[in-house]
Amino acid sequence: MKAVVMQDAALKVEDLADPEPGPGEALVKTLACGICGSDLHMLHQCDDVLSGFQRGGMPLDFDASAGIVFGHEYCAEILDYGAAAQKKLKPGTRVCSIPYIISDRNFEHVGYSNHYPGGYGEKMILPEQLLIPVPGDLPSDIAALTEPLAVGAHAVARAGLAGDEVPVVIGCGPIGLAVIIALKASGAGPVVASDFSPLRRRMAEKLGADVVVDPAKHSPYQSWVEVAAPPDYDPQGGLALFGLGPQPRPCVVFECVGVPGMIQQAIAGGPPKFTRVVVVGVCMQSDVIEPIVGMGKEMNIHWAFGYTSEEFADTLHGLADGRIEAGALITSSVGPEGVADAFEALGDPESEVKVMIEFNN
Repeated sequence: MKAVVMQDAALKVEDLADPEPGPGEALVKTLACGICGSDLHMLHQCDDVLSGFQRGGMPLDFDASAGIVFGHEYCAEILDYGAAAQKKLKPGTRVCSIPYIISDRNFEHVGYSNHYPGGYGEKMILPEQLLIPVPGDLPSDIAALTEPLAVGAHAVARAGLAGDEVPVVIGCGPIGLAVIIALKASGAGPVVASDFSPLRRRMAEKLGADVVVDPAKHSPYQSWVEVAAPPDYDPQGGLALFGLGPQPRPCVVFECVGVPGMIQQAIAGGPPKFTRVVVVGVCMQSDVIEPIVGMGKEMNIHWAFGYTSEEFADTLHGLADGRIEAGALITSSVGPEGVADAFEALGDPESEVKVMIEFNN
């Protein structure tokens, strides 16, 4: 099979042997696969990323020097099954799945594994028990958005919204945009979104953000005050500090940038008594916060990572039935020969948002 292989911090197209399904596994062909921001991190900071995951309790490990095939945001078609498979879905069925291989003995992540190549290759091996058929005529590239959109859905679920909050989304890259999509699908709002990139601000507005801010010109937290608080509310005043006087709607900050200093900015910028911060952006470096600032404001901080199987399935069905509209996320598609250039383009926030890899197979 043809595949894009990551080895020695470089991407190259190679011909590899077709993978063979084991017991309870399915052989599938890739129809569409998204390039994830985590893939960019893995290309340039592989050792640091793996070390961070392992310290955080995520049993993710592989030998990058041996070459791996990225790709965990995919839609595929069933070709065949291995031994002892139940074969509930017929060959030819289009499917999505959570990109995990879980057994009593080990854990593998499809696309971050020496044994389970991902959707940057023409064929993959997936566990039969995790396959979800793509409903109806949902296009394969839209179905492949299920995985990143489920990350946004999980972040919103972690926020525990009661319905009266005014969310603030910091960073409108793919994950921030997925959070905006999930917020609007849940009925939350108005949603304030902030990003330095004009392209990403336009995308945030297209996907439903109600107030879109260039933080170089206007504070997103001041925008929150303007839409969430009564006219005489002063977030710096003594009444606000003790929860007295005119009351604003609660603030929920989704930090979707993932660089040092962003969590502290959310702590410093969010109003007292009414703020919780959901950290969604994956920061690869050590960071510093001032606990006394968050303590004085009695803020809550939640961490969000991944998604549940229920959130994944609900996202796929939401795309199919129209509850979730996300096609605008896809800014271009490439074949395997165009993947290396797509990685370069994705490093420029004014160039691309979500690039899909498609095979002519």
